[in-house]
Amino acid sequence: MAKLAKLHRSQNSRMIAGVMGGIAEYFGWSPTWVRLLFFIVSSLSAAVPGILIYIILWIVMPKASSGSYQ
Repeated sequence: MAKLAKLHRSQNSRMIAGVMGGIAEYFGWSPTWVRLLFFIVSSLSAAVPGILIYIILWIVMPKASSGSYQ
């Protein structure tokens, strides 16, 4: 699996915008586990909805290019 040099949205492991896939590729984790963990944490959190965090990350994280991978 290719690893991202910096935190970017994934090109390879996308479901919606590639945010969770990018986090997983950056840390070398499974995208499925990152998505599951995000779902569980955002479901248990009443203070800040997970969808808001996802949208902010979508806006802030740049999209990965082929040069972003090592």
